[in-house]
Amino acid sequence: MIIPVLDLKNGEAVSGKSGMRKTYTPLKTVFHNSSDPVAITQALKDEGYKRIYIADLDAINGSGSNLQIVGEINNILPVMLDSGVNSFKEIEKILDIVNKVIIATETIKSLDDLDTIFSQSIKQDLVMSVDIKDRHILGKHIKADFNDILRKIQKIEPLEVILLDISRVGTINGFDHALVDSFNIIESELILGGGITAEDIKELNVLGVQNFLVGTALHKGIINQY
Repeated sequence: MIIPVLDLKNGEAVSGKSGMRKTYTPLKTVFHNSSDPVAITQALKDEGYKRIYIADLDAINGSGSNLQIVGEINNILPVMLDSGVNSFKEIEKILDIVNKVIIATETIKSLDDLDTIFSQSIKQDLVMSVDIKDRHILGKHIKADFNDILRKIQKIEPLEVILLDISRVGTINGFDHALVDSFNIIESELILGGGITAEDIKELNVLGVQNFLVGTALHKGIINQY
């Protein structure tokens, strides 16, 4: 399944490369003639997409929130939201508005917090995101390597795990297949994001990976619904 990506900043959909968020500009997409995220989502639904990934960049950066707009989007397509949450109380509030909450290595306070969050929550409500930049785990508050993360995933057993290679976001340069190989020991359903191409989708489908976060290639019309 292709899961469309929308990054939100100051109330509009934006796009950029490699996680350099200060340089992001209003999104230009084949789905609508504006960067209005609600209108774009409606167009995506009309094209047959079933769910959507939203990154609230203002919330992740601690500079604001787009939660009201995210709620409008969730009324159109079920949202899996990354807003930088790192506590159970925050998750409870957001689950009143969205379908699933993303718990990301970029913003969690400690690896032990993952145990607490996943033990207190319904697993169907959560998606873990392993954020990667330049082949290292990205974390504002944690220092962890891939083995640390793999052990933690095997312990908490999330139903879905996103592998998000932020260095490849917006590049359409292809996904790091070696990264997929390193995570083939986990039972969780993998969702891959960052530089995804049509070739990636075909090749990784053969290996059993079925879910992909696609932003730039989708909005440019390079990749269509499969």
